[in-house]
Amino acid sequence: MTFKNLKKSLLALSMLAIFALTAQAQRIAFVNVSEILESIEEYQAAQTELDRMANQWRSEIAQEYDEIKGMYNRYQAEQVLLSEDTRRQREEEIMNKEKAVRDMQKAKFGPEGDLFKSRQDLVRPIQDRVYTAIQEYANERGYDFIFDESGGAGIIFSNPEYDKTEDVIKKLK
Repeated sequence: MTFKNLKKSLLALSMLAIFALTAQAQRIAFVNVSEILESIEEYQAAQTELDRMANQWRSEIAQEYDEIKGMYNRYQAEQVLLSEDTRRQREEEIMNKEKAVRDMQKAKFGPEGDLFKSRQDLVRPIQDRVYTAIQEYANERGYDFIFDESGGAGIIFSNPEYDKTEDVIKKLK
């Protein structure tokens, strides 16, 4: 267990201990948000679309790298026959092509890339619906805290009696 995980676990355990000591009447439950999302067909379709897009972009990037490899192999084979200027020009072409492919990779898969934006467009509204349903469920049933078991929030033990994942799935249908 890394120090960061240990720190998170200790923080979660401390929070639970504080809750238990100071507010014995509070109601606590947990859900598995990942399981809830997987139960929604719209989410599954969005994930499939995101996977399709990512695979297509990976394929395009791999083709570009294959082209660079071919350019480099041709350069290596012809290098001795080329003038100094032609050699520099070819090296520059290869480096420019590599930079263009890295830029393409960043544009597609980077933190602000197309995949991230598509995920925001396709998945975010579904996640918002799930969190709203959880909030409404908590308010209707009088829960003070609902933890996400799938998020690794540091739940060390949980009694299955308090798992309200199925209730939230039913609420979404």
